[in-house]
Amino acid sequence: MSASAVHSLWTMAADPVDKIGAPKIEYGQLSPTLIVIGAAVVGVLIEAFVPRKSRYCVQLFVSVVALAAAFAAVVGLAARGFGTTKAQIAAMGAIAVDGPALFLQGTILLAGLVAVFTFAERRLDPVAHGNRVDSFVAQAGAVPGSEGEQAATKAGFSTTEVFPLALFAIGGMLVFPAANDLLTFFIALEVFSLPLYLLCALARRKRLMSQEAAVKYFLLGAFASAFTLFGIALLYGYAGSVSYATIANVVEGNVTTVDPALADTMGNDALLLIGVAMVVMGLLFKVGAVPFHMWTPDVYQGAPTPVTGFMAAATKVAAFGALLRLLYVVLPGLRWDWRPVMWGIAIITMLGGAIVAITQTDIKRLLAYSSIAHAGFILAGVIATTPDGVSSVLFYLAAYSFVTIGAFAVVTLVRDAGGEATHLSKWAGLGRRSPLVAAVFAVFLLAFAGIPLTSGFTGKFAVFKAAAEGGAGALVVVGVLSSAIAAFFYIRVIVLMFFSEPKTDGPTVAVPSPLTMTAIGVGVAVTLVLGVAPQYFLDLAGQAGVFVR
Repeated sequence: MSASAVHSLWTMAADPVDKIGAPKIEYGQLSPTLIVIGAAVVGVLIEAFVPRKSRYCVQLFVSVVALAAAFAAVVGLAARGFGTTKAQIAAMGAIAVDGPALFLQGTILLAGLVAVFTFAERRLDPVAHGNRVDSFVAQAGAVPGSEGEQAATKAGFSTTEVFPLALFAIGGMLVFPAANDLLTFFIALEVFSLPLYLLCALARRKRLMSQEAAVKYFLLGAFASAFTLFGIALLYGYAGSVSYATIANVVEGNVTTVDPALADTMGNDALLLIGVAMVVMGLLFKVGAVPFHMWTPDVYQGAPTPVTGFMAAATKVAAFGALLRLLYVVLPGLRWDWRPVMWGIAIITMLGGAIVAITQTDIKRLLAYSSIAHAGFILAGVIATTPDGVSSVLFYLAAYSFVTIGAFAVVTLVRDAGGEATHLSKWAGLGRRSPLVAAVFAVFLLAFAGIPLTSGFTGKFAVFKAAAEGGAGALVVVGVLSSAIAAFFYIRVIVLMFFSEPKTDGPTVAVPSPLTMTAIGVGVAVTLVLGVAPQYFLDLAGQAGVFVR
């Protein structure tokens, strides 16, 4: 081949026929996520450049300001109509800016803000070597019990990296329910999962148990992510696209042009069904639905309690948001296939969580099984496949997240010589020793049980009503039975606190700083307001219940 021929090939190849266009990004509509991710990057820089003594205050300040600013941005977007009339797809089709996305992002940001307060608590443990300590290990890289760890504790080190890690997790959670294509969805899943795996391993006390919890969570989470990714690959083979709208069109048969490379696999129902099953399995793992729940009790028990509260609240909100968008936007044409499966999963999740919780002797494990039962209740709303179903799930998630963070914040207060006293027998007589703490915890337990005048009752009523109207009456019957079983073990804890004699060597109740008091106070306030006067928030969830496609 002559030099001129080669040269002509080069010039042909470089001919700017199809220029790659610059991406068009709507920065204003993505501002909540960008603020949080930006603050997380700043947090990493703080770890590198700010002196160790000042890091805690600087990190706390940056985290709180960023989360408050991001929440203000969400409110601003909602006020300008992006949740209703101006709902649209932003970032070249990758992110949906609509009612459910903004509502869930607001919930995640508020829950994250309250959780950051519990992360920053430094008054519960006794002062060690003249330094106040928090729930997190002095030096994460040190081997438990080693000289390095003892030296780090003596020097008063603290793992302030938990703040940027939490911000990265929140950033991923903000994108997850708003993702509008499967690649964005998967990247968001990993961005919020990886920091959580790390946070679970950082407990100051019971470090080996904490590390065991993190390894279990990581291994099972990696499995779930692999299933999800394989499902995404199959759905791409089925539809020839990772975009939600295109997949939905192929499912419903509204496709005019077919990529020749995908002509053989496009429309192959086996790919669709297996792909959907795998992606949904990954999401059910994240929400802790039976039979993908086995990680939940171990991780909740082993992780530092502030992290458990954050994870239990925010992960559920993000994962249910993503599940709703997947089922309602991508797969409405496949409703007859996925509804029966979801029925079965909702029933075994409600009953499984409630029945196994009765046998638990550890308060954190009990709350873990309770959260599994709640995942079943929320699935009842998902199954409704009506606009009321969406809005009831949104309301339930908002109510549930604050009760959860508040309940775990109370768990951090009850302490003995070994740290938190999580065994139920230690809680006997707590109502006589510390009536206020026991009363607050009782409020949270009654909300979990769904007793009237608490947010739990309003949430359950909304979800069950939507399910009944959506033709899932039998599911509501199972839900009410599960609620009755669950009420038994919540009320058992209340009886134990108020009607048992306190033991002489029982735990003490630590006096927290204003940070944890704020977290618990917000939890109680939200629980009572959403229970006594929920209408405004139900209307808000109702307006936010329409997905953009």
